[in-house]
Amino acid sequence: MKILVVSPYHGGSHAAWAAGYQQHSRHEVSLLTLPDRFWKWRMHGGAVTLARRFREQRLAPDVLLATDMLDVSTFLALTRDRTHDIPLALYMHENQLTYPLPEDGTTGPMRRQLGERDYHYAFINYASMLAADVVWFNSQFHLDSWFTAVPAFLKHFPEYSELGTVNGLHKKSRVLPVGVDFKRLGDWGIERLIESPISNLQSPLILWNQRWEYDKNPEAFFAALGAVAEAGIPFRLALCGQQYGKRPSAFDTALAQFADQLIHVGHADFETYRRLLWQADVVISTAHHEFFGISILEAIYCHTFPLLPHRLSYPELIPPAYHADCLYHTQEELVARLVWALTHGGQARERARALRTAVNLFGWTAIAPLYDNALDQAVPGKGR
Repeated sequence: MKILVVSPYHGGSHAAWAAGYQQHSRHEVSLLTLPDRFWKWRMHGGAVTLARRFREQRLAPDVLLATDMLDVSTFLALTRDRTHDIPLALYMHENQLTYPLPEDGTTGPMRRQLGERDYHYAFINYASMLAADVVWFNSQFHLDSWFTAVPAFLKHFPEYSELGTVNGLHKKSRVLPVGVDFKRLGDWGIERLIESPISNLQSPLILWNQRWEYDKNPEAFFAALGAVAEAGIPFRLALCGQQYGKRPSAFDTALAQFADQLIHVGHADFETYRRLLWQADVVISTAHHEFFGISILEAIYCHTFPLLPHRLSYPELIPPAYHADCLYHTQEELVARLVWALTHGGQARERARALRTAVNLFGWTAIAPLYDNALDQAVPGKGR
């Protein structure tokens, strides 16, 4: 079966997702993409450009797999003579209705609206779901948060709010997690990239491997580190992750505050990132927003002990048996569990190694067949 992935904002996790599925699917997967810049214009105009390329290249897939950045209704309208009988699955990496906005309205994705959410982009997501045959969300948290918010969103409109569509959308929606390419990270037993801190007498390494943006709540992360440092507990610190535009001021303060602990600052190339994953003892999230959590799963795969908020998508990533150890409810709980992890390195790493087995369920070798089977159902008779 021929599958065409249509991705208007193709970079970062979107590109990794598409490449991973292309590599691991039993079907023939090809890509129709645009670069990951000017996200608002991609949601407005990307469908027009990609529809033109679809026609010019005379593409004839059996099924379309589009990302949430595509205006599906426009794309299908402009290609209707070629796509009217081709099923389309819409993959929701994120959405523009429940993505949190910063407290400072002069920053972030809606700064031109002075912090007011531009609901036009949310409507593109909504209309795309209506036009799609099936809708896939990357986590149950994401699905639930969308369907909790969308009725109130539709009630904003003066008449014909179409609340009756919500139930139909829910029925054609399901959760299909993101696949993660764990194999590229190597294997501890083979590579032996670093010995444990117990044997080499180095201070434990704390890792930040998320975006340097407001929705990841770096202020709470650095506050926890400050409490640990004040208690006299030694640690090293690696600050990885990509920066988009101006970084939160909390990072500038932290670079001075933790100058003696820092061993890495800034976006890491792949080899450096992989080495830091294997070296790290603790990975922390303090995020206000997370629809999935690829970077956390990568760290866990590399035997890094996670400390994560008991909300968002994280309870889905961590098996219930480990919630008490790894998920916290308050800032005070985060600090207490971080102190434990830093002072009980052997026990923390033992639990991290056990968790590695659990996160293998999110590897592409396990996830790709789920996608394949779901698309087989969308195109009866062509799935094998």
